[in-house]
Amino acid sequence: MHSPRFIPERPRFAAAIVGLMLASFLPASLSFGAPRAEAWARWERSDETSGETVDHSAFSGFLTRYVRPDATGLNRVDYRAVSAKDRRALKSYLQHLQETEVSRLGRDQQRAFWTNLYNALTVEVVLEHYPVASIRDIKISPGFFSTGPWGKKLARVEGVRVSLDDIEHRILRPIWKDPRTHYAVNCASIGCPNLLTEAFEADALDEQLDAAARGYVNHPRGARVTDGELEVSSIYSWFESDFGGSEKAVIAHLREYAEPALRERLRGIDSIDDHDYDWSLNDIKR
Repeated sequence: MHSPRFIPERPRFAAAIVGLMLASFLPASLSFGAPRAEAWARWERSDETSGETVDHSAFSGFLTRYVRPDATGLNRVDYRAVSAKDRRALKSYLQHLQETEVSRLGRDQQRAFWTNLYNALTVEVVLEHYPVASIRDIKISPGFFSTGPWGKKLARVEGVRVSLDDIEHRILRPIWKDPRTHYAVNCASIGCPNLLTEAFEADALDEQLDAAARGYVNHPRGARVTDGELEVSSIYSWFESDFGGSEKAVIAHLREYAEPALRERLRGIDSIDDHDYDWSLNDIKR
């Protein structure tokens, strides 16, 4: 999830100058922060009369075996332990998704489809390059200044090649316009919302998305208040427009999903003091 590739987490003056120089010849959607949400019309079609479903049980089985919550509530992936058999099963699942006529599905089925495709592709690309310290070290995206795998066309759906950036910023974000998307797609990083221990399912989407939102908001990497100052994940800065377009709107969103202890600490807070993000790989350390 999340690929603001051209801006550092805490920019200094020199970095800001470099950013201004880059802005002169980089697309506006990439020069500062994250790409804009711009719908790809090709994928806006759905069939609400369709009874077709997509089987995600293979991915759920993989996640159940290899995603393990640690003592802090962070879900880590045991990439090193993935067997050859399960690697083949993951590839088979990805092939199954790529053979699906997603345009013929209903909206909920489509949303589960694209979210699981994003997450399964991310796991697969990490496995292909493991061991790495960070997903940003997998520099396979096109473009001289690009980093990470997000821009590379990793899959073909209905004959159309798509990248992780396409799935997140041209399909999921603009079509569903739901900030909970950011809690669903996983970028294989410590700072990212958890990769769940099960696949997303069309008939359980709201419950799964709400649970993912609560899990992240109430974890220190999502939001924390220290001595009356609020520090949040950089996700809320990069994608502020998705969370209402202002710091106050972000804080209102946090309150919506905050457990009582955090909600009490947020009382009276109306601004964000800082943000950060940990790009370290979400693997199990040995």
